[in-house]
Amino acid sequence: MGWKILLPQEIMEEGEQLLRDAGHTLIKGRGFESEDVKADFEEYQPDAIIVRITKMTREVLKANPNLKCLVRHGAGYDTVDLETCREMGVQTLYAPVANSTSVAETALLLMFEMSRNVTVLHKTWVDDFYKAKLKVRKNTLNGKTLGLIGCGNIGSRVAKRALALEMNVLAYDPYKPAKDFPDGVEVVRDIDRIFNESDYVSLHAPSTSVTKGMITMDRLKQMKDTAFLINTARGALVDEDALYEACRDGIIAGAGIDALKQEPVDPKNPLLTLDNVIMYPHIGGNTTEAAHRASYFAAMGVNECYEGKNPTWPIPQIDYETAPTYDDVKKPNTKPAGMFDF
Repeated sequence: MGWKILLPQEIMEEGEQLLRDAGHTLIKGRGFESEDVKADFEEYQPDAIIVRITKMTREVLKANPNLKCLVRHGAGYDTVDLETCREMGVQTLYAPVANSTSVAETALLLMFEMSRNVTVLHKTWVDDFYKAKLKVRKNTLNGKTLGLIGCGNIGSRVAKRALALEMNVLAYDPYKPAKDFPDGVEVVRDIDRIFNESDYVSLHAPSTSVTKGMITMDRLKQMKDTAFLINTARGALVDEDALYEACRDGIIAGAGIDALKQEPVDPKNPLLTLDNVIMYPHIGGNTTEAAHRASYFAAMGVNECYEGKNPTWPIPQIDYETAPTYDDVKKPNTKPAGMFDF
């Protein structure tokens, strides 16, 4: 007979078609705020939900004791109360590779924009063409050092693209053996090296008890005053007050941000006032291509649960406080081009 599946937000047609063809009933939700989903849960008692941006709190989840499967339409799952899901016996899935390339491209886009000082250029060039052309700071990525914190699906893609730009790439990920890092990356086990040596520090870690608030003023002070922080991961990783002070006072050169603690952004967020900070509305994974993949993979996950199969992408149950870590290292095989290598 199929399941009743709640869609608080629309998904792409191929995902809906997969579910309809499998005999499921799709319920278009009244909205994506938590209170909307809670009301739909209470009214329809669906068997499954594909959730995009809704915060799935304990209160919301408990409104539907019939829930069997929850799928995150994307890679992040910090908005889902996984403990309550486990308590209720709800299978939790996600789509970790659907938007990885899109987020990796966004990290590189922010690096390019910071390297060319585009905010200052936009404000300058019409009124003072020659100042914009000749006086505003502009740099190349070639030969610079990129430090990655986290080298999973997204971080690995950033690494490969940065290597193609002839950057040096350092990567810190204590939960990954050296053999699994991309070739050409220098694996480092001392996180201080990432902050001390990098021209760009790019965050690609989930929000966990270990990583929340990891970017402190002390960490920012470890960075070069010519270096940039890039965050396309989770806003919770960064102390935004410290980041504001560091960018305002020249402790670091600037920041490219696609994830904030509060979303939508508070119009009074002081980071919005700085010319050396570029902020996006968390759009790293929101390309058309990523949406097609995420919708299909999410629908596939629901149907796998319905059919009693082992799902392809269950949300990992990891205790990062006790998870095994690695201390082996790997040096890059090649040296990227320097500024005088032609």
